[in-house]
Amino acid sequence: MRTSEISRKTAETDISLKLNLDGTGQSEISTGVGFLDHMLTLFARHGRFDLALRCQGDTNVDDHHSVEDIGICLGKAFREALGDKAGLTRYADCALPMDEALILTAVDLSGRGKCVYALEPPTEKIGTFDTQLAEEFFYAFASNAALTLHLRQLSGRNSHHIIEGAFKSAARSLRAAVKVDPDLNGEVLSTKGVLE
Repeated sequence: MRTSEISRKTAETDISLKLNLDGTGQSEISTGVGFLDHMLTLFARHGRFDLALRCQGDTNVDDHHSVEDIGICLGKAFREALGDKAGLTRYADCALPMDEALILTAVDLSGRGKCVYALEPPTEKIGTFDTQLAEEFFYAFASNAALTLHLRQLSGRNSHHIIEGAFKSAARSLRAAVKVDPDLNGEVLSTKGVLE
C-alpha cells in the first residue's frame, strides 16, 4: 500500500492528513473552508485516493493560510507515498469538461516542483472563497509533491465550473500518472535512473 501520514502545526494552522494512493475514493475532510472541502472530496473521488484531512486554521483572518498549508501537506503526502517512483507511468493528462468549462491538466512526476497555472475564473469569489486561492493551493501542492503540473482553461465562463473542473482533471491526471506500468518491470522511467 502506498500510504502516508502528515502532521503540520504552525502558529496559523494545525493539519493532520492521511493519504492512500491505492484507495477507492473515500474521504473525510474538514478544513474550515467549505468550498475547499467540496473540491478535495471531488479530488479524492475522481483520483480514487483515500483521503482523511483535518485542518484548524486562522480562518478568522482569511482562508489563505489554511488553503496554502493544506496544499503543502497534500503535496508532501503524495511525495512520501510515491517513494522512489519505480515502475510508475510518470506522465498523464486529462481534458475534462465541466458544463461550459473545459480544463486541461498534464502531470509529470518529475521530481521537480513546478506549477503552470492558466485558469481565469471571471469572479473574485465563489461564495466566500477567494478564487485566487485555487492558484495558491496548486502551487503549494506541486512544489511539495515535487511534480510538474500544468493547468489550462480551454473554455469556461463560470468560476465554480472552472475551478471544479481543474480539481477533477488534476485528480484524473494524477490517478493515471501514479499507476504502476507492468511493462516497466519496476524500472524508473528516466534515463537518469531516478526521479528526485
